[in-house]
Amino acid sequence: MTDPSLAAALEKADGTLDASLARLFELLRIPSISAQPAHAADCARAAEWLRAELSTLGFAAKVCPTPGHPMVVAHDAADETDMRPHVLFYGHYDVQPTDPDTLWDAPAFDPYEKTLEDGRRVIVGRGTADDKGQLMTFLEACRAWRSVSGRLPVRVTVLIEGEEESGGANLLPFLKAHAEELRADIALICDTGMADVRTPGITTGLRGLVGEEIRITCATHDLHSGLYGNAARNPIELLCRALASVRDGQGRVTLPGFYDGVRVPDEATRAAWRRLYPDDSGLLAPVGLSVAAGEDGFSAIEQTWCRPSFEINGISGGYEGDGFKTVLPSRAMAKVSFRTVPGQDPQAIRDAFRAHVRALLPADATVSFASHGASTGFAVPEDGPFLPAALQALTDEWQVPAVTIGSGGSIPVVAEVEEALGMASLMIGFGQADDRMHSPNEKYDMQSFHKGIRSWIRVMAALAQARRPA
Repeated sequence: MTDPSLAAALEKADGTLDASLARLFELLRIPSISAQPAHAADCARAAEWLRAELSTLGFAAKVCPTPGHPMVVAHDAADETDMRPHVLFYGHYDVQPTDPDTLWDAPAFDPYEKTLEDGRRVIVGRGTADDKGQLMTFLEACRAWRSVSGRLPVRVTVLIEGEEESGGANLLPFLKAHAEELRADIALICDTGMADVRTPGITTGLRGLVGEEIRITCATHDLHSGLYGNAARNPIELLCRALASVRDGQGRVTLPGFYDGVRVPDEATRAAWRRLYPDDSGLLAPVGLSVAAGEDGFSAIEQTWCRPSFEINGISGGYEGDGFKTVLPSRAMAKVSFRTVPGQDPQAIRDAFRAHVRALLPADATVSFASHGASTGFAVPEDGPFLPAALQALTDEWQVPAVTIGSGGSIPVVAEVEEALGMASLMIGFGQADDRMHSPNEKYDMQSFHKGIRSWIRVMAALAQARRPA
């Protein structure tokens, strides 16, 4: 029998979708780029916008300063007699920089709706999928519940960060300093996606990240390639050799000990993923590719969901302007990253990479490194009390069996919530593989936004009936 309050909340979400979109567009128009100091005031404005919005929903909401950009914290009304399960919802209001701006079809902070060739309606603009559209699905679900029953099915604490896209250095200290205030039965993390365009999923595995910047220097200054070519070391050549040697011909990373502790998923899990992605085109075709380029023996989706990786994210040196210049550069630089999985040691990987590069350098070449963060891969326990209830709620909404999936991305908040608060997480999001997060023309499907609101309405109702942890 359907709970009449649940049915009423779902109906309310449907009937007020236009107003929900209008609020999302307001938030999307704020250029809250946390990595750029020029937008510090915009980050503060986004935090205040969310505080005010949460206040209208009946939360006791506040903006909390940090050494960087502020956090937003909000609490549902409760007292010591309130026995509802307690959830901590996490999202982030900051967004990535927009460059190159010339590749956007419209200004990045002037969101608009469009129809894709396959008929999907989408919202285009920076932050639509990562993470403003996602976090607003939860807030709008809270609005629907409040409007029809006056209270939420579960106790809710909201934490919205402003530095996720620029390293999140202040999140863990903030969690530790406010542990008593933020601790709940389960954390709900919205910064994830669906298994495919039709299949909802809860992410139970994440990859971590090791970021490195490497700079090789040879001569004291740039040289004329005719006068010094052959005789002088070329740092771009040395850099390319070093980076190319990190992978072998089978796509495996060559660093000693790199695969120590790495586990292959069981066959049942791999079979479930093959049903979602029968061949590599399901992941690669939408981005114009056709052949998996990583490790032999693993499908494209396995390579992103459960295997560690090495990638070159940027490289520069010498003359890069228009036209041609016969220069022999004195320096070359690259930014590289390793995606780690549970069982790997990020610091050991960093040390092994640096040792690998140093061992390949000849005389007259020096190298320096700069670290850009490190995090471990993370696996969420699949036997927690709330996971089955949330999966069923998603199944009920999408009318497709919800699945547990992996994620190639890194979401440090999951490990930090466990470390600081001793809490497990449910990672539930409605992003799609073609959302172009961090790229020009980022988008979020209208279906993801609408059914995302409805999904959170159902998830909150389901969690209210789930067995609380002892």
